[in-house]
Amino acid sequence: MRGALVFTARRCRFAAAACLIGVGAGACGALLLLILRTVQHLAFGYAQGPFLEGIEAASAWRRVVVTASAGVVAGVGWWLLQRYGRPRVEIRQALRMERPRMPALTTAVHALLQVVTVGLGSPLGREVAPREAAALLATGVTRRAGLGPAQSRVLVACAAGAGLAAVYDVPLGGALFTLEVLLGSWAIGAVAPAVLTAALATLVVRIAVPDGQAYQLPDLPFSGSLLLWAVPAGPLVGACAYGFSRLMAASSARAPRGNALLVTAPAAFLCLGLLAVPFPQLLGNGKGPAEVAFTAAPSLALAAVLLVLRTVVVALCLRGGAYGGLLTPSFANGALLGIVAGRLWELLWPGTVLGAYVVVAAGAFLAVSQRMPITAVVLALEFTGAPREAVLPLLLAVAGASGTAALLRGRGARPRRTRGTGRT
Repeated sequence: MRGALVFTARRCRFAAAACLIGVGAGACGALLLLILRTVQHLAFGYAQGPFLEGIEAASAWRRVVVTASAGVVAGVGWWLLQRYGRPRVEIRQALRMERPRMPALTTAVHALLQVVTVGLGSPLGREVAPREAAALLATGVTRRAGLGPAQSRVLVACAAGAGLAAVYDVPLGGALFTLEVLLGSWAIGAVAPAVLTAALATLVVRIAVPDGQAYQLPDLPFSGSLLLWAVPAGPLVGACAYGFSRLMAASSARAPRGNALLVTAPAAFLCLGLLAVPFPQLLGNGKGPAEVAFTAAPSLALAAVLLVLRTVVVALCLRGGAYGGLLTPSFANGALLGIVAGRLWELLWPGTVLGAYVVVAAGAFLAVSQRMPITAVVLALEFTGAPREAVLPLLLAVAGASGTAALLRGRGARPRRTRGTGRT
């Protein structure tokens, strides 16, 4: 009887901690969203409307000055953090600990720097900051609740997924991100808290900072032509996404540390600001070019140029020493690639609305670049509100893209024989 009471008490503490973490993750997400919007409005001088419209309305000199200032903030901020802060612990590192721990001040400042630099025009994603802030909160909650190591790890992972769910209004996608990417488990003991925390976090943000789904799509009829297009498009998107992920990993790995940051980060962002004079779509985390792809039906030439430049500037800023996520940049690149591939397909079989190609390619690109095929399908649907007819072509493209990426990873892992020497 006593053992049963102890077990029940532990479960009650776990449930209470999960509820508190879900609400806390939503509060963290809402606060970071408010900071992001405040920085964007003040920096680019607009009062309302989408970020891309605010950038387009800003003068050329303002784009350059604001973006260059983002480089100064990035360089000085992360230089100070590396020099005087405690060593940063990433979420995955924390989850490998027996009891997850993250340095409070370092993690909070790291998250704030990401949000501020994205608000000032950084092309990196904003989703890592709320995940880190929520995970930091969860480490404190689980410690004070007296939970065991396994329960603590589950709730810290759930907090990170809930942070993602909160800032993008994707409760199901956030829960799946926790299960597929962070925990790699579909056990009921992980599913229930993942869904609960993601739902609570999303609800809090919907109340505090109502925003709606990330992208507003026109009516998209999904045709047989799109189904047939998804078969060859999947491998193409997979190969491009694999190359993108390799380039970003290499750029991040070669980022400078120490005093060099004071030069490389401002230089990288200055280049970004100069490119933003003719191409304002390059600024921000990637939502702008994705919106262009979904609603403006850009030409093949413009989509191709933006795809190349977006890849270049994201790699450049990572190489310069900036931090940020790659979820939205990946989704944006997939959307632009969908325009390119869709425009070419129209020459053979016209009639499909371009936005339909965009949804499918963006989801497939995200699946490969972030290694999360299941979560990517759900995120693509939640981001866009696409109808259920989109599921089949999306699944076909994701399957082809993931299979192609797996083949490329396998080839890259094989030892290469040096010509004429017999060495490997």
